[in-house]
Amino acid sequence: MSISELSTLETSFNKLVETLIAKKLESEAFTVKLSSERSQFTRFNNAKVRQTGSVADGYVQLTLMDNQRTCYRHFPFTGNWEIDWQTAYAALLELREELPYLPIDPYLVLPSGNNTSSEVNTGKLLELDAVVSTILTPVYELDFTGIYAGGIVIKGYADSCGQKHWFVTDSFTLDYSIFSSEGQAVKGFYAGSKWDENGYIGKINDAKKQLKLLAHPPKELPRGEYRTYFAPAAVSDLISMLSWGGVSEADIQQGHSSLALLWRGEKQLSPLLNLKENFQLGLVPRFNELGEMAAPELYVIEKGTLASTLVNSRTAKEYDKVANGANTNESLRSPEICPGNLSFDDILTQLGTGLYVSNLHYLNWSDLPTGRITGMTRYACFWVENGEIMAPIENLRFDETLYKFWGENLVDFTNFQEFIPEVGTYDSRQLGGNMAPGMLVDNFTYTL
Repeated sequence: MSISELSTLETSFNKLVETLIAKKLESEAFTVKLSSERSQFTRFNNAKVRQTGSVADGYVQLTLMDNQRTCYRHFPFTGNWEIDWQTAYAALLELREELPYLPIDPYLVLPSGNNTSSEVNTGKLLELDAVVSTILTPVYELDFTGIYAGGIVIKGYADSCGQKHWFVTDSFTLDYSIFSSEGQAVKGFYAGSKWDENGYIGKINDAKKQLKLLAHPPKELPRGEYRTYFAPAAVSDLISMLSWGGVSEADIQQGHSSLALLWRGEKQLSPLLNLKENFQLGLVPRFNELGEMAAPELYVIEKGTLASTLVNSRTAKEYDKVANGANTNESLRSPEICPGNLSFDDILTQLGTGLYVSNLHYLNWSDLPTGRITGMTRYACFWVENGEIMAPIENLRFDETLYKFWGENLVDFTNFQEFIPEVGTYDSRQLGGNMAPGMLVDNFTYTL
């Protein structure tokens, strides 16, 4: 999408909002949220193209508030004002008619302030006609399966108070797996805003090395505690659990948080652990569903202590707290665990004898109040003896509390990080991801 096309789309969005402001009643307030994209999707199977195509899509969510009541409508956003304003006005009339029949919301927060922002992150993606050849050339002889998604994603916000925010990012993700003839697999991600041929080939070469190791007979391990190295992708999955019953202030107040023991001062995590929201990475918008701006950087856990929870305005109103720009779910949007001191070349040496875990899946809380997580190993996980990879392992189920693996048993984080992207495409391409280092842990508990 060209600069002029982006400008036209933004102008159309702003004009639509101005029309709604002119049509609203004095007592009404509203928010308008835009999600739009121009994306290329290409799906691969056995190193061949299975499906490819482009998507040009957009929708608006109009939320109307009046007399402590609220409701919303979704409708398509075409960028053609003549079409869009009629759809939006029809939605406004429907909402106005429905609103009086809805219950009062005692913690409803109305938009306020006059914040404005505009952030356009440009990239250098693969040309559409180069996607297939560039991705498949290094893997033509492999059973390579995956999906490439790349293009522009736009997020917009405006409201009846005059707040306006505009966020554009030009990015790509490649989510792939490479399978062996025995049915084992190596999983990988490559993502960013600038395609780097050497970076991609390096990822594939690493995967090929792991694929050769997977050809060895798998080792079956008894349940027990093992020294374990978790690669960045596995650490990323553990970070994501904190958005589900962890860092939310509402969850803390309602007794549904895995960090409650940390919040009450009954437990301590390792001083090596520093977790923050880092919007300076430019991965996601800083503004939330009410147009409120989060700080560019916010420490959630600092040197093992709970520095801040995520608080949205609704939670702040209900529990008399100070909001910090969190989203409706009070979930992590651009999390980063800060790196440690373990170098890449020293990983196996420092691991010694134990497990090298590349990926996890099926994670869930097995005991939320104590921060206990259960899940399974998956994809290219190995048994290591005296700093040497000996064999792949059969899948293992684990059950361990974060107060151990991020607490007393945490040995170190790596001195490098990887960006593990959000690759969901439900409704639209999802933005963001986790910036995660690898980590070395003592006595991690495997139950099956």
